[in-house]
This record gives sequence, structure tokens and C-alpha cells, in this order.
Amino acid sequence: MSTNAYALADSWTMTRRELAHWARQPVQVVVALFFPVMLLLMFGYLIGGGRGVEGSYIDYLLPGMLALTMAFGLEGTMIAVTQDLNKGVIDRFRSMPMTNGAVLVGRSIADMLQSALALLALMGVGIALGWRADGGPVAFLGAVGLLLLFRFAMLWIGIHLALVAGKPELVQAVQILVWPVGFLSNALALPGSMPGWLGTVVEWNPMSHTATAARDLFRGTGTEHLWPAVVWPLLLLAVFFPLAVRRFARLSR
Repeated sequence: MSTNAYALADSWTMTRRELAHWARQPVQVVVALFFPVMLLLMFGYLIGGGRGVEGSYIDYLLPGMLALTMAFGLEGTMIAVTQDLNKGVIDRFRSMPMTNGAVLVGRSIADMLQSALALLALMGVGIALGWRADGGPVAFLGAVGLLLLFRFAMLWIGIHLALVAGKPELVQAVQILVWPVGFLSNALALPGSMPGWLGTVVEWNPMSHTATAARDLFRGTGTEHLWPAVVWPLLLLAVFFPLAVRRFARLSR
């Protein structure tokens, strides 16, 4: 087998390890899927109002909630990484003929699978509430791809921060940083309804670009916001993916 084939095989083995954890901890998986649904219902019917939003608020809110969901829930993977480090699991894996970094790749693949399930669950609830994707199948898949790309970028930021933190208890403090990123965006409200300086910050938020591009694709109203929704996650990946791999390699020495 080639080096790349070994890397893929090792990464898939680590992914299967994470999926086996799902079977032993089903409640954790269900809670992770239920949380974004709860947020959608809460902001759609209790807190939200869609001030300044034209048309149905659910058509504006749901893509924003999908983007918000892609930023939240990182603590599960982050804590798992730090637990493996502190329990010596990584040391045992290093004693095996395994590709360096396969543990992190396995974690990321399992996280992406759960994120895809969260998107499907949230969109199912949105359809029940009256939301429809009218942009066609290609635009629909493009929107889903943008959302998962944003998740992938956020995931490797989280993995890097988890490796830097080193301990599960410190992850909780780091996870707090996700909340400003999530709520300082246009996921729930129009930037025009905010104070001028705050609206500017919101418009520069990478999540805002993802949410806006997803709205356009779901509605079939254009792709002018597509390029920043692609470029921002790729830039974040270009920075934090090598940082995470380098940090893991240092821990492995």
C-alpha cells in the first residue's frame, strides 16, 4: 500500500472508533441534534421577530440557524481530543504503526457526519414550519456544501485550540469564544437593524457570508455572495489546519 492509502486506512479506523462511541453514548448524539432545533423554535417564536426582514421570517432565520449550528457544538470534539491526550490514548496509538494525525482526521470526519445529520434534522423541522428551498437541487447542494465547509474550518480552529488548551476543563473557557462569533452575525437579524458600528462588524463576520450565501442559494436569488463564503473558510483552514497538525506533531515527540 502507498503512504496515502495507509493514511486513509488509518483515518477510517479512527473514524470507526468515533462512530462506535456514538453507539455507547446515544443520549449525547440526540442532545446534539435537538439543541439547534430548540434554538430554531426559540428564536422563531419566542425571541425573534425579524425586524426589517422582507417576506417570511422563517425563510431568513433557517439558513442563519443552519450556519449558527455549524459553529456550535465544537466542544464535544475538543473535549474528546483533550481527553485522549490526558488519558494516554494518544501515547498508545503512537506506539502502533499508524499515520501521524490519523486520530485528528478520524475525529474531524465523525464530527462532519454528525454536523450533516444536524443540518438534515434542522431542515426537516424547517420544512414542517413552512420553509422551502426554491433554488433547485444544484443550488440546494451548493448551500449545504458551503455550510459544511464553514463547519470544517471552525472544526480545525477548535481542534487547534483544544491541543493548545490541553485539558478538558480549559476547553469550556475556550468554547465561550464561539458565542460572540455566532451572535455577532446576521444569522438572526439584519445588520441594518443594528447600530452602525455593530452592523459593520456583523457584515465582516465569516459566518454572515455563509448565512447570506446559503439564503441566496436556497431562494435561488443569485450567487454574488458566494465567493466570500468560500474564501473565508478556506483562509481559516489554510491557517489553522497546519497549526493543528504541527501542534499535534510536537505533542507526539
